[in-house]
Amino acid sequence: MQESDKLTIADDLDAALTRWREHLVARAASANTIEAYERDWRQLCRWLAHRLGRAPTLDDIRDLEPLTFRAFLAQRRRLGVENRSLARTMSSFRQFFRWLEASQDLKNHAILKVGTPRVARGLPRPLTVSKAADVVAADMAADLDWIHARDLAVLLLLYGAGLRISEALGLTLADAPTPGRDALRITGKGGKERLVPILPAIQQAVARYLELCPFDLERDEPMFRGAKGKPLSPRIIQLQMERLRGALGLPETATPHALRHSFATHLLSAGADLRQIQELLGHASLSTTQVYTEVDRERLLKVYDLAHPRARSA
Repeated sequence: MQESDKLTIADDLDAALTRWREHLVARAASANTIEAYERDWRQLCRWLAHRLGRAPTLDDIRDLEPLTFRAFLAQRRRLGVENRSLARTMSSFRQFFRWLEASQDLKNHAILKVGTPRVARGLPRPLTVSKAADVVAADMAADLDWIHARDLAVLLLLYGAGLRISEALGLTLADAPTPGRDALRITGKGGKERLVPILPAIQQAVARYLELCPFDLERDEPMFRGAKGKPLSPRIIQLQMERLRGALGLPETATPHALRHSFATHLLSAGADLRQIQELLGHASLSTTQVYTEVDRERLLKVYDLAHPRARSA
């Protein structure tokens, strides 16, 4: 917990949350997930401190009732927090209590009696095949400097290998998929490992970037670097996609993650098996991958409406 939270959280609860954070790190939870979970608990502790008139202790957390959790969620909703964030908050609470029960034999099952806010599942918004090809070919015709070579290599890893941006930017020099290395072993969310084929175009783009990169790279450090030599921030790739949206007339949904969606959707359209796509993406559950069947169905219906001579008949 941050220093500013010390007045709203007792030492024993602070220590427990610190150990839980270490547990999440050991379980390979993403930095964004850990930060969000900590933020959820800071907000609950501040809210409880206001109600109790003192910093909440571990015993206070053990004695929380369903009505208290519902009151907290209602207050967050009044502040404009959406159901998706509230659902994540509930997940963080449940995981902490599960860890407390396993590690300290401290039980509170009240959270299990509180329903999770429903979240409307939005469909992924992939690019068309031609637009995705435009993105990864945007700089091919130019004499690439190292920055453009870097961005092209990253974008190819997202679209050509279906990597998450965090996975692409976490690749080390030892991982570098250069010519002759046609597969990568990727550790994704939850520590789940998968083997990802690497196309020759990706191998060549990575090799070109490494040839032009002006910095001395260590084998065990991230190979993609920013302009000053530090590990590349995801924000730089997001900004590059924003520029490409303007230059190529792409929709607002064209983000780095949309390239991963495009990878999956285009494979499905070409006849790939859903289980194979699940393995390539590193999804723990097939139900997560099945959303792409809805995207493909939506695309087929649009094609039907546009092309079939009887589709728009009265």
